[in-house]
Amino acid sequence: MSHLYELTVKELSNKIQSKEVTVEEVIKDSFERINATEEKIEAFITLNEEKALESARELDKKGPSTDMPLAGIPIGIKDNIVTKDLLTTAGSKMLYNFNPPYDATVMTKIYEAGMIPVGKMNMDEFAMGSSTETSYFKKTKNAWSDEKVPGGSSGGSAASVAAGQIPASLGTDTGGSIRQPASYNGIVGVKPTYGRISRFGLIAFASSLDQIGPMTRTVEDNAMVLNAISGHDVHDSTSAKKEVPDFTSLIGKDIKGMKIGVPKEFMTDGVDPMVRESIQKAMETYRQLGAIVEEVSLPHSKYGVQVYYIIASSEASSNLQRFDGIRYGYRSENIENLEDVYVKSRSEGFGDEVKRRIMLGTFSLSSGFYDAHFKKAGQVRTLIIEDFKKVFNDYDLILGPVSPTIAHNFGSDKDDPVTAYMRDVLTIPVNLAGLPGISLPCGFSEGMPIGLQLIGNYFEEEKMYQAADAFEKATEFHKMKPVILGGNA
Repeated sequence: MSHLYELTVKELSNKIQSKEVTVEEVIKDSFERINATEEKIEAFITLNEEKALESARELDKKGPSTDMPLAGIPIGIKDNIVTKDLLTTAGSKMLYNFNPPYDATVMTKIYEAGMIPVGKMNMDEFAMGSSTETSYFKKTKNAWSDEKVPGGSSGGSAASVAAGQIPASLGTDTGGSIRQPASYNGIVGVKPTYGRISRFGLIAFASSLDQIGPMTRTVEDNAMVLNAISGHDVHDSTSAKKEVPDFTSLIGKDIKGMKIGVPKEFMTDGVDPMVRESIQKAMETYRQLGAIVEEVSLPHSKYGVQVYYIIASSEASSNLQRFDGIRYGYRSENIENLEDVYVKSRSEGFGDEVKRRIMLGTFSLSSGFYDAHFKKAGQVRTLIIEDFKKVFNDYDLILGPVSPTIAHNFGSDKDDPVTAYMRDVLTIPVNLAGLPGISLPCGFSEGMPIGLQLIGNYFEEEKMYQAADAFEKATEFHKMKPVILGGNA
């Protein structure tokens, strides 16, 4: 018999619903697994054991309900999503002691669904990074190799799911921060359409790009969690007034005749040959399933990284002004006047990568440079959006790699931020356009997972899940396990 920690969300749900196991047993098993593996993975910043067990016992008293299929499922929460009375640090010294007085909207929805947060996940500081190496607290390891980064910024969320500590987690995706770590760890990660999920209570990095999303081991699990956390929120003016469909409704349906475009810009020599080969095999799988797969072009996507780092850094420099050493968080002790409070608290409280982006953003917004940088970036962003719209006039989905490479070794980008930034070249255009995207495993290179990216049209996540599930069922990649989960990879 499988251990509980090896089961998917759906399998656990069935066991809870049929009373084969109690919720308390599920939660205890999750914490036992965390205790047994956390020293190796280092995915959590804060654990929530006492409250989680209390919630489990309350659910067991009520008994299961078919209206709440996710009740009792353990979930990890990225540490930039505020949780009432549970430390929320955004992976930064600046917020090392921040205990929020309220819950993010997404947390309210998690509680309403009966899911149980078991802890807060490690991440790149303020979600700025793509390897989880910029966290103030610890370096999370990739579930497949402790020499490799887990990706980022949602590295803790991804590695924990891949290692069997939890069956699901929440991450955030500003330029690929759900999809890239999902790819690196061989799990499923979804960045929903911008506005699908409320950002109220998400510590902002770049407000026009940030989006919360689920990370799981299977496509159907992912759709189930997205069902629970989506919807309009009066507290977030950018959340969409859209009816939330059942994201599992098309799962299992035939994809014959579905049109899938593969941008030639996503399959260049800059993509590792093994990654390219895996994507080509995935294209062939889709053809065998009856889909029409053709080459398309997104000519302005090549400017995505440059546009992203101007827009995201500009928004970050504005959003991070609130961390000033006065209202909450870290305050320098070595101060003599008010200016010292601001300057020294920020200098000591922020890490190098955060400072780098604040400086870049402040420069891009400054008088004399605004038109040449920020305004121009906004114009090119519009061209990128138009490229996607043209393709979606004729195609249902867009397909390509998530990342040009597999997970890299720790420290390999230490002195080269530009190389680190280029790792997000294939995910960034999706955020700039506000589209939904999914990463799912499609191959291996050197024993490390490779991720396939499917990009959907606005608010067409169901179609994206339908195609992702068809690929998952036609292949065995999602069944592969790292050694830490009993596999031989």
